[in-house]
Amino acid sequence: MNTLTSKAMAGFLMLLIILGLSLFLPAWSFNFWQAWVFLMVFFIPVFLITVYFLRKDPDLIQRRLKAGPFAETRTSQKAIQSVANFLFILMVLIPGFDHRFIWSHVPTYLVITADIVVLLGLVIVFYVFKENSFTAAVVEVAAKQKVISTGPYAVVRHPMYLGGLLLVLFMPIALGSWWALPCALGMLPVTILRLLDEEQLLHQSLPGYEGYCQKVQYRLIPYIW
Repeated sequence: MNTLTSKAMAGFLMLLIILGLSLFLPAWSFNFWQAWVFLMVFFIPVFLITVYFLRKDPDLIQRRLKAGPFAETRTSQKAIQSVANFLFILMVLIPGFDHRFIWSHVPTYLVITADIVVLLGLVIVFYVFKENSFTAAVVEVAAKQKVISTGPYAVVRHPMYLGGLLLVLFMPIALGSWWALPCALGMLPVTILRLLDEEQLLHQSLPGYEGYCQKVQYRLIPYIW
């Protein structure tokens, strides 16, 4: 197993352990079927995506390993990512307490529907990765990076954020918690701020981006914005 594969698999396992502990410890029970289903819906595709790109595009995996507020080079992005991380932590912890103390009553059909939307978000992320090898986890313009205008980028300028938002916004419902939903909704303005700040950098540093913006007018949601 090479170094990149080892790092990617270690990161995958660490995320699985941390997310699992963050869900089941507050719940103080393994009898939390919504969490088990969500973990399968989330981690099976993530594992398959990771294995696929380790074989097809290891450079993308290398770029994705650098993530988080401390990896960002722009001060604005450090602040934005810090807020996003805080909201995500709350969004993971609250459903466990919600399950333990029975604060919410989310119908099973809504839980399953939300899991399907989470899966859809991951499918979008996969096609974004497949189309754009320069999809990093931090806001930057890499050497030899070029504008991508095909695939999902022909529909909106930031399909990665669209896929991520579908996952985040429906995650509380998938975990059976109404109380975690405000944290997820808080991710919407945070994502918009990140997106707008990233566009400033792309306009300044990525040749051809101005013309691409004229061609693809919608940033995040087709026919809306």
